[in-house]
Amino acid sequence: MSKIVILNRKKIQLYTVIAAVVILAGAYIGWQQSKPALAPMGDSANANANANVIQLVTGEFTATLDSGKKLETYLFYPGTVVVQKGEPVELRISGINGQSHPFVIEGLNVSGEINKGKTTIVRFTPKEAGTYSIVCQTHADSKSGGPMVGYIVVH
Repeated sequence: MSKIVILNRKKIQLYTVIAAVVILAGAYIGWQQSKPALAPMGDSANANANANVIQLVTGEFTATLDSGKKLETYLFYPGTVVVQKGEPVELRISGINGQSHPFVIEGLNVSGEINKGKTTIVRFTPKEAGTYSIVCQTHADSKSGGPMVGYIVVH
């Protein structure tokens, strides 16, 4: 049994607009992801051009208990990233929630500050395998909505 589908002019126009939006969105996303990383000029420019670029964001969860008490917790997303020893890494951490998140990456001698609405870029090359904590210094314990911790696993 065959089905007959009848499309009127409005449906064809709607499907055409939807297809155009999907194509343009895909092209825009592809263009954004293919933009080269900003790297300083000099010998390190080539190393940074080959860096493993990892996108992270800050996040916040809020909840209200039955008693009316409000709970907040902050996090890095994704919470764990995996990289290779000796491979240049570029973390692009975008601030979504909270005004400021000063942070350290324990054991890698890396620090910085993430601000809401901006992207912080840090570059490093891990020399030793292990697990390294990204710790927000503003949200270090449960009293401040933390601990806000992420992990870098180096193989």
